[in-house]
Amino acid sequence: MSDKDTNRRRFMQAAGSAAAAVALAGCAGGDGGDSGESTPTETDESGGGSDTEEPDTEETLSVNVTMGQMDSGLDPQDHAETNTEIIVGQAYDGLMDRDKNGGIIASLATEWERVEPGVARFTLRDGVTFHNGDDLTEEDVAYSIRRIVDNDVGISSPQANDLGAVSEVETGDGEVTVRFDGLNPIVFQLFATNGPVVQQSWIEENGSDFINQNVNGTGPFQLTEYDSGNQVSFERNPDYWGEVTEVDEATLGASSESSTRVNRLLAEESDIVTNVPPQEVSRIEGSDVAGVNPVASTRVIFLQMRYDVEPFSSQQFRQAMNYAVDLEGIIENVLNGFGTPTGQPTLEAFTGYNPDVEPYPYDPEEAERLVEESGHAGVEITLQTPIGRYLKDVEIAQAAANQIDSLSNVSCELEQREFSSLVQDITTGNIEDKPHFNLLGWGNGEFDGSQTIIPLLASNGALTILKNDEVDALMEEAQNEADPEAREEILREANALLHDLAPWVFMHQQFSVYGVSNDIEWQPRNDEFIDIDTVTRR
Repeated sequence: MSDKDTNRRRFMQAAGSAAAAVALAGCAGGDGGDSGESTPTETDESGGGSDTEEPDTEETLSVNVTMGQMDSGLDPQDHAETNTEIIVGQAYDGLMDRDKNGGIIASLATEWERVEPGVARFTLRDGVTFHNGDDLTEEDVAYSIRRIVDNDVGISSPQANDLGAVSEVETGDGEVTVRFDGLNPIVFQLFATNGPVVQQSWIEENGSDFINQNVNGTGPFQLTEYDSGNQVSFERNPDYWGEVTEVDEATLGASSESSTRVNRLLAEESDIVTNVPPQEVSRIEGSDVAGVNPVASTRVIFLQMRYDVEPFSSQQFRQAMNYAVDLEGIIENVLNGFGTPTGQPTLEAFTGYNPDVEPYPYDPEEAERLVEESGHAGVEITLQTPIGRYLKDVEIAQAAANQIDSLSNVSCELEQREFSSLVQDITTGNIEDKPHFNLLGWGNGEFDGSQTIIPLLASNGALTILKNDEVDALMEEAQNEADPEAREEILREANALLHDLAPWVFMHQQFSVYGVSNDIEWQPRNDEFIDIDTVTRR
């Protein structure tokens, strides 16, 4: 039995446990946040640890994290990528949060309830201060929500779909009341994952450049140094409202080369590294300084195709690209089996997953027939891919491009791009500026299919590449359906429709593989957020 077989078995066993956790988390989220009933919390026991004693040690605990990419700026509301979220999330809080298993917990709000259909109310925690020493106010929270959803409040946020269709925000008596256009059936799931809170006066007094290079949140860490594109350093916030972390200092950097990340871990220069490639697992586990921590991710990997440009405007051509890619072969040969094939936007165990929809089979003859039928035989296309953002992203894209290029009637080239550059094009507000054909990954921390379909595939989605009236109508219906079973059926129908429309070459569910130093204890989360404040000494 090879090392690869041994490691894969161990990995899949761990990933299987994690996948079960995802399923449970999805159910827990629904029970806790979607019932439409009042949702009292035990906040002060779970999140309000202001009277927690300081760690009984004088030794400094510094944690160094190496990711695949750095941030796109430190404005917590002006990005849509996980790496930036990981960095700014060390310093900014939302009204609600999630635990290791995806369950909803309290944060800046201690209680929340659905007052009536389409209206949610949050009770704010007392005694919270920003890093500059100013008190958190109701107006700060209301401003933060408006800045995300309203283009007239400072920025055009790529997070505009993340909180639902907000129509009005009201404040008073230590509470913030949010009104929506429609029901917003998953309002608390949305606020548990999204909506970082900023200080209104600090934002309004400073320009975009300053906000993107400085931090003023309420979170467990405060900024000490920002070296754009290289590293970000934090120190423990001594006035944090929550449980005191053991970590004194944290530094986050990046390397797009997976071998460099692994080398940094084994040289004890990093304590946590992301996206350990399968072939490096045995090298890490054979060392005496680090181990591997895998988890089933909430991220789906796909090749998206813009509906408004030829040849991708043809449904037959888009379906042909799905038949042309040997997904099972890529998972087995490129990812060493560390991935699950998909045929729809929603992952298994998420609300709305359609168990009757299968991945497209590998069928190059059918692909060539559909290309001919589309009228685009002989076309030349280019697939753009980020470098080092996702596990084996370049190798996956190269394999897919080669398989498409092997068709007798399509030529396909690969273009590698730095993720920071590619994501700027993808997150632009104009579909005309987006790439025609590119590899992308999307994490869905809400465990609900709508939170993939609406931002990426609905006509008004912040990052959409598709316009289809039937998809739009189904999502509108789902977002106004109070009955969970009826809503699930609507989302299943939408997933089946999207399989046939084929706006993506459906690829796989990503597995996140972390390398972790033996000097620390840390368990990864399914949503890929690296919660450094939970790190402890071994």
